[in-house]
Amino acid sequence: MPNPIRPGEELPTDRLEPYLRQQLPELTGPFSISQFYGGHANLTYELKFGDRELVLRRPPFGTIAPGAHDMRREYQILSRLHEHFAPAPRALLLCTDPAVIGADFIVMERRHGVVVRYTLPDTFRELLNVERRFTDALMRVSADLHQVDAVRAGLQDLGKPEGFAARQLRGWSKRWQLAKTRDNADMDYLATALAEDIPTPQAVSIVHGDLKFDNCQYPPGEPDRVTSVFDWDMATLGDPLIDLAGTLSFWPDPGLDAADMPIRLLEGNWPSKDYLKQRYAEYTGYDLSRMPWYESFACFKTAVIAQQLYHRYVQGSTRDERMEKFGRAARAFARLGRGKLRER
Repeated sequence: MPNPIRPGEELPTDRLEPYLRQQLPELTGPFSISQFYGGHANLTYELKFGDRELVLRRPPFGTIAPGAHDMRREYQILSRLHEHFAPAPRALLLCTDPAVIGADFIVMERRHGVVVRYTLPDTFRELLNVERRFTDALMRVSADLHQVDAVRAGLQDLGKPEGFAARQLRGWSKRWQLAKTRDNADMDYLATALAEDIPTPQAVSIVHGDLKFDNCQYPPGEPDRVTSVFDWDMATLGDPLIDLAGTLSFWPDPGLDAADMPIRLLEGNWPSKDYLKQRYAEYTGYDLSRMPWYESFACFKTAVIAQQLYHRYVQGSTRDERMEKFGRAARAFARLGRGKLRER
């Protein structure tokens, strides 16, 4: 649900409102703005013009890592993908003029539904096998996305699939060097070991980059289908198993201590990671024998993202006190990633 805007994250409505009315002349009625608090990176706001509800997304305030929080990419995807993948919201507008709010932003349709964050929402608690059904739906929507024809969707130029994993590894290694606040032997080990044994991809697909429960919506009382998928600014073309591994990196794992996490982990009777892999393999037919590499890479990437958020806090670019604990999370995911490589 939308909330009052956090201090320091206000938007200049005196410039924003007239710009939106000019670009989207169908908007009528009184204007109001509020903020969604769920995310930890890009900032998301609800815009209302009378009864019409829209969503605005912009990068966080402060220094932005190269290639991160790409609103132009998100618009490119969401202005086309919705016709081929129903859970993708339709983007209506891209603004690249910094004179409006000081950063690129997009405006998209507002979707309604239930988001699973840490525990089961009340509307689902009495349903049978509900955690498994949620999980099945998440694996199904992942498989559906990975089987979208990027050419038919007009997204063939979204990325360069050849050498995708190697570029991803180099890019996240560079981001680590830019964001780190102290040395980390686990991250150094992973950067080297992962580069020495990159798997050959089985397929090329649209890769979301952050496909997990809190970027999905479900209809109230219906855990068997995902109706919306959000947060597309990292999407590209590449190896679909990198997406699956990213989902697994946020799943409950005995190698993660909740005390190290700045946000709560999933709580409840959720299926194991092996169950997720089994269902995904059934939906796609892919061979998952190299998943230890992919899961290790996903932990490496997650550690970098956590460190970027912590770095912003150390720099004073955000007042969000949640960011202070992301340094511990980065170290925890680095340890977990190193352990995954030993499982081979």
